[in-house]
Amino acid sequence: MKTIYKIAKTELQTLFYSPVAWLVIVIFTFQTAMTFTNMFGGLVRNQALGYELVSVTSNVFSNPWGGVFPAIQGYLFLYIPLLTMGLMSREFGSGSIRLLYSSPVTNVQIILGKFLSMMIYGLVLVGIMLIFTLFGAFTIKDFDLPLVLTGLLGVYLLICAYAAVGLFMSSLTSYQVVAAMLTLAMLGALNYVKDMWQDIEFIRDITYWLSISGRAGEFVIGLICSEDLLYFVIVIVLFLTLAIIRLQACRQKSPWFLTLGRYVGVVLLACFLGYLSSRPKLMGYYDVTATKMNTLTPNSQDVISRLEGGLTITSYLNALDEQDIWTASPSQVKTDQVRFKQYVRFKPDIKLKYVYYYDTIQSLSQDQRFPNLNTEQRAREIMRIHGLDSSLFLSPGQIREQIDLSGEKNMFVRLLERENGEKTFLRVFDDMQHHPGESEITAAFKRIAMELPTVGFLVGHGERDIHRTGDREYSGFALEKRFRYALINQGFDILNVRLTDEVPDNIKILVIAEMKEPLTETEEINLERYIARGGNLFITCEPKRSEIMNVLLEKFGVRLVTGTLVQLSENFSPDLIVAQPSQEAAKLNYYFDGMKQNNRCLVMSGAAGLEYDRNNEYNVIPLFISDSLSWNEVETTNFVDERPVLSVSVGEMQKSYATVLALSREINNKEQKIMILGDADCISNGELSMHRRGISASNYTVIMGGFYWMSDNEVPIDVRRPTPPDNVIYLNEAKIGTWQVLMTWILPGILLMISIFIWIRRRGR
Repeated sequence: MKTIYKIAKTELQTLFYSPVAWLVIVIFTFQTAMTFTNMFGGLVRNQALGYELVSVTSNVFSNPWGGVFPAIQGYLFLYIPLLTMGLMSREFGSGSIRLLYSSPVTNVQIILGKFLSMMIYGLVLVGIMLIFTLFGAFTIKDFDLPLVLTGLLGVYLLICAYAAVGLFMSSLTSYQVVAAMLTLAMLGALNYVKDMWQDIEFIRDITYWLSISGRAGEFVIGLICSEDLLYFVIVIVLFLTLAIIRLQACRQKSPWFLTLGRYVGVVLLACFLGYLSSRPKLMGYYDVTATKMNTLTPNSQDVISRLEGGLTITSYLNALDEQDIWTASPSQVKTDQVRFKQYVRFKPDIKLKYVYYYDTIQSLSQDQRFPNLNTEQRAREIMRIHGLDSSLFLSPGQIREQIDLSGEKNMFVRLLERENGEKTFLRVFDDMQHHPGESEITAAFKRIAMELPTVGFLVGHGERDIHRTGDREYSGFALEKRFRYALINQGFDILNVRLTDEVPDNIKILVIAEMKEPLTETEEINLERYIARGGNLFITCEPKRSEIMNVLLEKFGVRLVTGTLVQLSENFSPDLIVAQPSQEAAKLNYYFDGMKQNNRCLVMSGAAGLEYDRNNEYNVIPLFISDSLSWNEVETTNFVDERPVLSVSVGEMQKSYATVLALSREINNKEQKIMILGDADCISNGELSMHRRGISASNYTVIMGGFYWMSDNEVPIDVRRPTPPDNVIYLNEAKIGTWQVLMTWILPGILLMISIFIWIRRRGR
């Protein structure tokens, strides 16, 4: 060990007497300071402007768009080759390697001594980053120190890995410039190897594991994974061993084929160990963050714990589905599997399968681009252009023998299937996020793990249809498979219900959407039985249906106010009501509270106000209320050509009206919950897809919040995390300007002067 230390000490003396080492330190300090102060200063300015800060520690150090650690990873590979290029090539070029060979020093000691010097130099770079860490610890409220220390560990391991690669490359040549170029080439290969041969299943796992790209990423966000930790250990040992073999070959003049065999053997052993370390059952995790932001929420963990036995997730990819052709194509399998990594962490026996096929889809674009080609010809042309192996894709007949995907319109979809036969689909969505999040994935798992609430939609009286896609229908919030917030994608089962028979026992929520015809006597009896047993109800109304709907609403002490609510506006129709969540709504659940906090509203076009008895058996909460300047317009019916005028003489009254009510009571040892909306169009297909300039509408949140409340907070899945406590910076914009000058210019300047002093002093000697 003393010999290794002496070699390291000698190498460090040589390194720090050279301008390169000091230049790297100065530039590294300057770039780190620039990145840190830019991000930190931006947050200080946002705080001064009154914006609420969230996760300050993570934003400063881990943010992929400007955080310190991601930025450092982006330019480290440029520095290390400059430092390692002379480690061994200098010995070969000057002939001093012969002195080492003739001395009682082993090859292992030479390589480990050289590498130890780089490890110490790496600690110097980490020490510079530690300066900014300490600054953050003293200026950020509840600074998340474990997160930053884990990031420092990841960056340090990356430096060591780069150094090991550079040391081996330096042992291959006597020219330092060539050694630097070889190091850059190898680092480039290690970065891009994960994209090579990914369509070959046997090689896929090996090449993906070999890639160094993003290996420190999980450390940076505060997650320690055994796979990444072992990766750095294995890669470092691999290249150090290769360097030792290289010295041994030069020292003993070994035959080339023997040396090559040793190289291959060491590489194969490293790949085998790496393959083992990447097996889910052998992987361990530790989330160091204060809010466990890299770990599934407790609700998701609970659902996964209930999934006993085997579970397979099969992804079905249609070659004609060009929107998702790269989501799970053979070359993207490993990338796609990362989307389920958190779930595999808690259930390592999850199997991920991929099935490729081609079948007809509805695509106007393809009809225009390939007008004369049939389904098979289009598929083969698309596969040819994208370089996909057509032999991997099943024909329409072959895929239909396995599964019927016509209900999914042959679009990309995943099938979750348990050993006991329980199965459900997990979809992608037509929004910017596209892929399902934790809420949707957990909801799908929960569907096959336990019985979830079933929502019944009353039919037979002209109600809104959940199977039609017209603007006024309800398929969007109920059954639209590509709409993220549809009930079917949030864990609910959906059924049509007729009141000619008793409501099935599995129906937990009954939706009555603007009846156009009254109930028959038998239907009244069956509805009364459902209400008497404590069944929950979701009722939507329209002003023009007040005569029919009031008969139903009177059962709960509620009635529609005569007329249509209007609210005069310069830009919109008078009957467009912008209803705000009430304080009581914010207390009911976090969905409505979020609307209140973020100034989101419920837009209702053609709504009726809701009145209710104060002393009935139900506890009534006005969830959404109109502006105090709104009134119930009785006379005007054409809001396009006529401008309504308040007329008190005909019963019009200007005030705030409740437009959505929540009712509850205790019955049969449970809480019965009822929601009533004064507008049936506000959650229709047309309104959910509507955007109005200047209005921050969030109508879909009313669906989510309402059904979350009526399902007793069971679904949609609550995947909220604790609010990060590091939300205040103890600096103002004037002080951060001073610190920016000190860190960006003064600190690197001091280091530059020290380096010049040492260089001049050495030249004088």
